[in-house]
Amino acid sequence: MGFYKPGANHTTDPKMVRLHKIIWSLIFAGLLTVILGIFVGKADDALGWVMVVAGGLMTAIGAVLIYVRSTMTSEP
Repeated sequence: MGFYKPGANHTTDPKMVRLHKIIWSLIFAGLLTVILGIFVGKADDALGWVMVVAGGLMTAIGAVLIYVRSTMTSEP
């Protein structure tokens, strides 16, 4: 875990670490849901679209949180 290694040029602020974990969890889970929605859509069109839209929203929220994190300042 690079976040907790001293001298690794990463913040050890718990809020920033938690936000970083949430961001990447949203992005990867959203992309996985989009892919699964595409495959499920071949069997059930309505459920597939719901999954694709939900996954897209999760990915978009993660991308917006990346911008929010870039504007935050971490105190040393």
